[in-house]
Amino acid sequence: MTRRVGRGSGAGRRLRPLVRGLAVGLAAAAVAAVVPGGAVASPVAGGARGGEPRAPEEFVALRAVDPTIMQEMRYFTPHDFMGVRVTGYRAPTCLVTRDTARGLHRAQRAFLRRGYSLKVYDCYRPQRAVNHFMTWAKDLGDQRMKGEFYPRIDKSTLFRDGYIAEKSGHSRGSTVDLTLVKLPALPTRPYVPGEPLSPCYGPQEARFPDNSLDMGTGFDCFDTLAHTLDPRIKGEQRANRLLLKRGMERAGFTNYAAEWWHYTLTPETFPDTYFDFPVAWRSVTGRR
Repeated sequence: MTRRVGRGSGAGRRLRPLVRGLAVGLAAAAVAAVVPGGAVASPVAGGARGGEPRAPEEFVALRAVDPTIMQEMRYFTPHDFMGVRVTGYRAPTCLVTRDTARGLHRAQRAFLRRGYSLKVYDCYRPQRAVNHFMTWAKDLGDQRMKGEFYPRIDKSTLFRDGYIAEKSGHSRGSTVDLTLVKLPALPTRPYVPGEPLSPCYGPQEARFPDNSLDMGTGFDCFDTLAHTLDPRIKGEQRANRLLLKRGMERAGFTNYAAEWWHYTLTPETFPDTYFDFPVAWRSVTGRR
């Protein structure tokens, strides 16, 4: 059970400047967002654009449970490994199962007390988005984002090396990609399509600017340096990864060892079901 911080308590006074800093980060993230087996489920019918189904009742918008967690939904923007908005992302919002949202809230409260905030890059991911990844991976001529996201990887090996797969745990609703931001949060500028790219594993000052802690690589870096406990990651970068890992584990999440940003609530609400409703406010109408 989480303890409520009273209006006049010392803890409350310490949190106020953090929350003020967090508001700056939330606004910046919003600006940036604008500029192995299992069946694919048939969610609840009706309510979404074109008669598309809504999410099951177990899904919520994260902001309905914890509006302080920053959101920079990369796949709603062209700043991802494909260079285009991903199919199925119709709003820059994080949808997850209610249990996952509560787990993130637990982690966020602990991080806020230490002067940090969680920032999510991706949450629930519809199967149609995974299909988009598959189609892109087979088009070896499209390598527009190679310079940032997979400079040392031959695109033809993405399937073999496990960077792209036909199913994703994200489609089950209990997996999130996230990082930590030091408060008060600095703004993150939007990506400009066509701008020069820098390797995701380079020094923090050379990578695309992100207001997160230095984790040694950027998000979605297709490189072994992104493995959470890669021994080449040392010092402050390793400490930052462990800070995130330990905090998320205490809140009930398990890390995927090949990606420092990837966490899954354990146990999952839907351990064997892959959903395909779009990432849209209407998918969780009445529950956002």
